[in-house]
Amino acid sequence: MLIVGAKGFAKEVLEILHQLNQLENLVFYDDVNKDIPKKIFGKFSVLKTMQEAKNYFKTIDNRFTIGIGNPVLRKQLSDKFTAIGGEITSIISPKATIGHYGNQIEVGCNIMTGTVITSDIYIKKGALINLNCTIGHDSILGNFVELSPGVHISGNCKIGDYTVLGTNASVLPKLTIGKNVIIGAGSLVTKNLPDNCLALGIPAKILKELSPLKF
Repeated sequence: MLIVGAKGFAKEVLEILHQLNQLENLVFYDDVNKDIPKKIFGKFSVLKTMQEAKNYFKTIDNRFTIGIGNPVLRKQLSDKFTAIGGEITSIISPKATIGHYGNQIEVGCNIMTGTVITSDIYIKKGALINLNCTIGHDSILGNFVELSPGVHISGNCKIGDYTVLGTNASVLPKLTIGKNVIIGAGSLVTKNLPDNCLALGIPAKILKELSPLKF
């Protein structure tokens, strides 16, 4: 397995792989930060070039997961590493609680410790569900959605592609949040929100419009 990224969230992904006992041939990838050691925790090598990653996929293991937040960056990295032969893979903590009925989790998701997913929930490609989140029945999370720690999504909610909910944000039942929306930390969403906006507060109110994404 290759973890894209070698700081911050990548170390939390490492912990999930430790929980899963999937550390064999594990490597990180970071071609940006100059202060990254050759080996993380003195044990896991850090690849520095796309050619190294391509060789790793071809000769050792073609699986990768994204150890970086930010939905747009996660989408770009997914495309970039898939193009050189990688296969994006979901990493799900065994300490997450996932219901047994009707749930669908697409490829490339990161579901972290303490998360509770109930029933009939559809989580699309590349979503990041951080520590101690809850997602209620019959909800849909779009592609590359990011839930920060402690987010609570009530039942029958729809969260659009590339949307970010900040730490401890909550969404009331039967609401729709559009694509490319940022919900501020600690906010309470009490009504539907359109695409491309930033909302904050209790109740959450739109503070500004965001530029539409170009993909």
